[in-house]
Amino acid sequence: MEIIRTPAAMTAWANRMIAAGDAIVLVPTMGYFHAGHLCLMRRAKGLAKRVVVSLFVNPIQFGPQEDLSRYPRDFERDAALADQEGVDVLFAPEAAAMYPEGSRTRVTVSGLTDGLCGRSRPGHFEGVTTVVAKLFHLVKPQVAIFGQKDFQQLAVIRRMTADLNWDIEIVGHPIVREADGLAMSSRNVYLSADERQAALGLSRALRHARQRVREGLTDAAGLVREVCEILTSATGVTVEYVECVDEASLLPCARLAPGVVLAIAARVGATRLIDNDNLFAEEVQ
Repeated sequence: MEIIRTPAAMTAWANRMIAAGDAIVLVPTMGYFHAGHLCLMRRAKGLAKRVVVSLFVNPIQFGPQEDLSRYPRDFERDAALADQEGVDVLFAPEAAAMYPEGSRTRVTVSGLTDGLCGRSRPGHFEGVTTVVAKLFHLVKPQVAIFGQKDFQQLAVIRRMTADLNWDIEIVGHPIVREADGLAMSSRNVYLSADERQAALGLSRALRHARQRVREGLTDAAGLVREVCEILTSATGVTVEYVECVDEASLLPCARLAPGVVLAIAARVGATRLIDNDNLFAEEVQ
């Protein structure tokens, strides 16, 4: 595996691969790899000949009071894991290289970023779309793969890609969960033992929601009330939002029907967690 540190070197490598006729798949990450990241890498190997994993803790997607300075990092461990998965390139630039002094340009997707996580994290998605746009230009992938846990991010990236006429296939990979149901996240390391148990309320609430849909419930507001009751029954859990939205437009839905996603954001202690379920989609075992 090759480790590339500069944007210029990344583009030079991409140009060589394209000239040789090799398609590239990009797996964008902020590092501190867990089993979910490794699943993305394995999936990527089946999508194109060359796999590039970006490892970049993107400063412009963090708010002033968020966890940029303490976001978990372990480059040597991450590099070893990516190498074991057969990744061709680990692209790990410095922030100063991605945003040189005087940088002023930002990429914005309006509408889709207003609600859900965008409501409480102003500027977050502008940071995400800007860095992903830069990665697309530098890596020149034909395919890019994103985890569905960040389902709003996936919808925003798909919209940006379509609106800017990029010939890039955006692939969403199903949420990867721990054996007890907790969605895998680099931020799970923040949780104490008690908080870890309380955090299981998110996946428990989603299982309840899917069961209620099987039973024929169609009232979205009623389902949201039930889910909130499950979440708030656990000590130390503070609900930020529980919403039923359309998977593409992200607009609120009054009726439960195919294409509706139940999205949750909650704080467990000081840790912000998100989870979701496309309630009518086939369950992933």
